[in-house]
Amino acid sequence: MHLKNKFDVGKFTILAEMQPPKGVNVSAMINSATRVRKAVDAFLVPEMGNAIMRMSALGGAMVLQSRGMETIMQVNCRDRNRIALQADLLAAYGCGIINIMGVSGEDPSLGDHHQTKAVHDIDLMTLFKAISTLQTGKDLAGNELSGAPEFLVGATVNARATGDELEKKLAEMEEKTEAGVDFFIAPPVFDLGTIAPFREKVDLKKTRIIPTVMLLKSVGMARYLTRHLNVTISQDLIKRLMRAPDKATESLSIATEIIAAVKEAGFAGVMISAMGWEDKLQKLLDRV
Repeated sequence: MHLKNKFDVGKFTILAEMQPPKGVNVSAMINSATRVRKAVDAFLVPEMGNAIMRMSALGGAMVLQSRGMETIMQVNCRDRNRIALQADLLAAYGCGIINIMGVSGEDPSLGDHHQTKAVHDIDLMTLFKAISTLQTGKDLAGNELSGAPEFLVGATVNARATGDELEKKLAEMEEKTEAGVDFFIAPPVFDLGTIAPFREKVDLKKTRIIPTVMLLKSVGMARYLTRHLNVTISQDLIKRLMRAPDKATESLSIATEIIAAVKEAGFAGVMISAMGWEDKLQKLLDRV
């Protein structure tokens, strides 16, 4: 059963982020995904997150799809013009990749190729328009296609926003839905109370929201996320991790509790970001 069908019947979906390698050795990615393939509904393959050059999302998704694992391929406005973006979308569908997720992409100055110039030929909303147009059997220039793709389309939403910023994000989410977006992935959450204003404004029965659950690898990581990336992690949670004799086991316990809370709250699913701990995904999913 494809991801779309699982959404349609209301199944709580488990997504897992699977980074392509920085190189051509795909064995670690394949092994990590294979170990948990029975428990994961689809693997999200990022397109050079944080502007770090690595194998493309299209390449990584093709590797996993060729081994019978369903993927969600990120499509990034930063690195390609409208011709290349449309070409990648058609290539993806031709290779059996039917789930995609549009993102703008981080500034190249954050990555490992500081002289890179961002493309941004089209913005994110135009990308969604391009996807919708391809599905009608035409390209952005109005030319007829030989066969039309049918995608399940995802986007991001900042569920941590409050006040006027929240109203802006809700309006953007509505605009994206009208443009054909089917589901939204939210940033890492460690306490559902921090996204309460968002939950009060969104009908989770009508809108598929998938919060991210990130594995905390250390106390230092927790503090860094809090100070620099606007991720709310309570001092109680940091102290709990600090006191734990086995940080990895405690991190898995924390993630298990958050996933249970996300499911109980009525969200469509959860996206697990292992942050380099892909080898621990199996233990986490066994708990879930």
